[in-house]
Amino acid sequence: MGSHPASSERYVLITGAGGFIGQELAASLLNSESDTHLVLADVFEPPTPSQSSRASSVKADLTKQSAVEEILGSQTWHACYLLHGIMSGGAEAALELGLAVNLDSHRLILDYLRRNQPGVIVVFPSSLAIYGPPESQDEVISEKTIPIPQSSYGAEKLIIETLVNDYSRRGLIDGRVTRLPTVIVRPGAPSAAASSFASGIVREPLEGEKSILPVNRDLAMWVCSPKTVVKNLVAIKDVPKEKFGENRGRVVNLPGQTVKVGQILDALKAVGGQKALDLVEEQKDPKVEAIVASWPATFDISVARSLGMVEDISLEEEVQSFAKSLKK
Repeated sequence: MGSHPASSERYVLITGAGGFIGQELAASLLNSESDTHLVLADVFEPPTPSQSSRASSVKADLTKQSAVEEILGSQTWHACYLLHGIMSGGAEAALELGLAVNLDSHRLILDYLRRNQPGVIVVFPSSLAIYGPPESQDEVISEKTIPIPQSSYGAEKLIIETLVNDYSRRGLIDGRVTRLPTVIVRPGAPSAAASSFASGIVREPLEGEKSILPVNRDLAMWVCSPKTVVKNLVAIKDVPKEKFGENRGRVVNLPGQTVKVGQILDALKAVGGQKALDLVEEQKDPKVEAIVASWPATFDISVARSLGMVEDISLEEEVQSFAKSLKK
């Protein structure tokens, strides 16, 4: 898959690179860093942005040690983004699969890196699902809030967060844990995330298709546009490790905004009109609502600001941006 790079070239690995965020992150890194070469890995061979000569792709099952050793042993890495995973609803429905992908494969990767390339930058996108339900709707969550995950997905993310923090404390890797808001609007097919409906109630109606709303309109969520999340994933890689401070670990809650599901529908109507709104059918799913309602919706982002993370665009701007992308 290639020899070790010359000193002027920096190799970056993205796992789970076939997903939407992986593809957007790859394109952004290639556009902003002329000396960066990417290796994109997933369980299928992921596409490379614009068939770039600075990106190669590989199909790999990262739950297998042999696959991890083959990929990670192919280069000296500047940074590794660990985006692969089984999403919240999927991990809840299939415990063994969630454990294999969200826990075991990450442990294999982290252990290979600490033994063979100590000090490498590792970006681990975690989730607000590591928290439990807030004491009240007014409670503001920070990096110091005690996590009590209410889903297997949240528990698995928290375990890997702890490992990344500990390996970083010991100087074995240079880890950065970014807790992501719910990302909307995601293009493409619905995912196994419990929060998938938050994109679906915009995406499908703007494409002239029906969509199911499985939760109450008053449910509050912490959300962020894909562009903002990708900008911050790019930026977090280059934050000097000293800026994280010794006492708070390598964790940052990424910026987002608090919205009620009803406000997402309002933005849909503002952009797509009543015709689009009429395509949303309310059909409660208690399992989905229980998972999403257990996530907090209001965050203190002062740590993110101190690390130079950018804040989100408005909800209506994001829906408008998605509508424009459909016309392209």
